[in-house]
Amino acid sequence: MSEIGEAIERFMGELVRRNESENTIRNYNADLRDFTSYFTPPESEPPTLAEFDLLALREWLAHLYERRHEPATIRRKLASMRSFFRFLSREHLIEKNPARLLRLPKSPKKLPDVPSAETTNALVNAMLPEDRERQYPERDRLLLELLYGCGLRISEAVGLNLRDFDRTERWVRVRGKGRKERQVPYGRKAAEAFDAWLAVRKNNADALFLNHLGERLTDRGARGIVKFYATHVVGDSSIHPHTLRHAFATHLLSDGADLRSIQELLGHARLSTTQKYTQVSLEDLMRVYDKSHPKAR
Repeated sequence: MSEIGEAIERFMGELVRRNESENTIRNYNADLRDFTSYFTPPESEPPTLAEFDLLALREWLAHLYERRHEPATIRRKLASMRSFFRFLSREHLIEKNPARLLRLPKSPKKLPDVPSAETTNALVNAMLPEDRERQYPERDRLLLELLYGCGLRISEAVGLNLRDFDRTERWVRVRGKGRKERQVPYGRKAAEAFDAWLAVRKNNADALFLNHLGERLTDRGARGIVKFYATHVVGDSSIHPHTLRHAFATHLLSDGADLRSIQELLGHARLSTTQKYTQVSLEDLMRVYDKSHPKAR
C-alpha cells in the first residue's frame, strides 16, 4: 500500500475512535480516495505526503470547479481533505500543513423549501388507492410520522431500535450526528402508528424499521418510501426526508415555539443553524402581507 493509502487508513481509524457517524466516515473515505485518484496517473504510484504543497491543492480545487460540483459538495470535499492534513500534521507525518491556507468556498444562502402544514399532513396521513397498495403501509406511516412529528434526520430514523421508545411517557431516544443522543417526544398519532406497525411486524429483530428481507431498512430504502408517497399522494416528487425535518421546525416556529426548544428537538449544536427557520417564517409573512394588505400594493 502507498504512503498516502496507509495514512488514510490511519485517519479512518482515528475517526472511528472519535465516534464519528458511519455517514461521516464513509464520506471522508470516499472524498480522500477521490483526492488520491486525481494525483495518481494510470499505472503509477501516488505522490508521497511530502510532495503535496499549496499549489497542488489549489490545482485539485480548480479541478473540482471544472467538474461543476455544487458549492456544498466542494466544501465537503475540501473539509475532508483539510481534516486529513490536520491529522497528518498532528501525527508528524508532514512538516507543514499546506491545507490550512486553502479557504472554503462560500455557500449560497438558500432557504429550504417547506410545504404547508396541509400538504405535509396530507402526505403523512396518506390514503393510497388500491392500485398503489404497499406491502408494509403501517411501517411507512410510522416512518412518515416520526420524520415529520419528531423532525428526525433520515439516518436517525432508520437507526432507531425498539428499545429506544418509552411508550409510557412517549419519548424516543435518538442518536444524532457524532453519535450524540437526545430525547424527543412523540405524539398520539405516532404512538398509534407505532402500535399498528408492531401488530403486523413479524420479526424479533431490535431494529424498528425493517425491509422485505427482515433486515434493517437502509437510508436509501427510507428515501424511496418518502419519494413514493410524495409522488403518488401530494404529487410533488421533490419532497424528500429532510423536507419533513424542515417542515417540522418551520411549523413549530410559526405556531409560537421558541428557537431554543426547536434547537434541542432538532439536535443542532449551534443556535445559528436553527435560526435559518426564522428567515423562512419571515418570507412567509412577507408573502401574506404582499398578498393581503392594501398598503402592500
